[in-house]
Amino acid sequence: MTQTVQILLIEDDNAVAQSLQDGLMRDGYTVMWKNRGDEGLAYAVEHNPHLVILDVRLPDSSGFDICRQLRQHGFTQPILMLTVQRDEMDKVLGLEMGADDYVTKPFSLRELLSRVRALIRRAYGEFSVTNAWLLYVNDLVIDRTRGQVRRGEQTILLTPIEFRLLVYLARHQGQALTRAQILDAVWGYDADVENERIVNVHVRRLREKVEIDPSEPSLILTVPGIGYRLAKQE
Repeated sequence: MTQTVQILLIEDDNAVAQSLQDGLMRDGYTVMWKNRGDEGLAYAVEHNPHLVILDVRLPDSSGFDICRQLRQHGFTQPILMLTVQRDEMDKVLGLEMGADDYVTKPFSLRELLSRVRALIRRAYGEFSVTNAWLLYVNDLVIDRTRGQVRRGEQTILLTPIEFRLLVYLARHQGQALTRAQILDAVWGYDADVENERIVNVHVRRLREKVEIDPSEPSLILTVPGIGYRLAKQE
């Protein structure tokens, strides 16, 4: 799929952007580079790239704000944020704004390409099937062919990571899953304390979209000392 994947890079540092663009293109991706947040936002909304790489520090705005605005515009494709801080709050804030993953500067091109490949594979690779494959979770219908979740006539907009997370939970309905299992299946990461926090953030965001009352979840249940499980269909 790398021959056709279009990536939008929003980065104001010319040297960093050129290095990333060259590396991504060598790996087979088509890359559009914008050095301002407003230009990147406009391009993403109009052209719908498969993935956005977004720097947190931009000359005209915060990458967090651009990420939030992209999600508000209905952009559901993966967003990978580049941060310069090792502060955990920066990372959590990015995830809260709708990012799917982050890489902390300085990083190696190999690490970034690995994250990009994982996001692309997780977002698109599994859904290229020809036959409809539906999963049912109480009043939710999960259409894996279209990558959609519906409740009645309402389509619930999920990011690719949120969709994969819900699919994984639904395929193991009623089973208690550890955060390490979820990380491996949905993100392809090895588990550690920092990465397991990613699961918590995305479960909270998913609950806000699929639960009738997110403050008292009835679908995605916490299993103390283990992780999470999806309630069995009644």
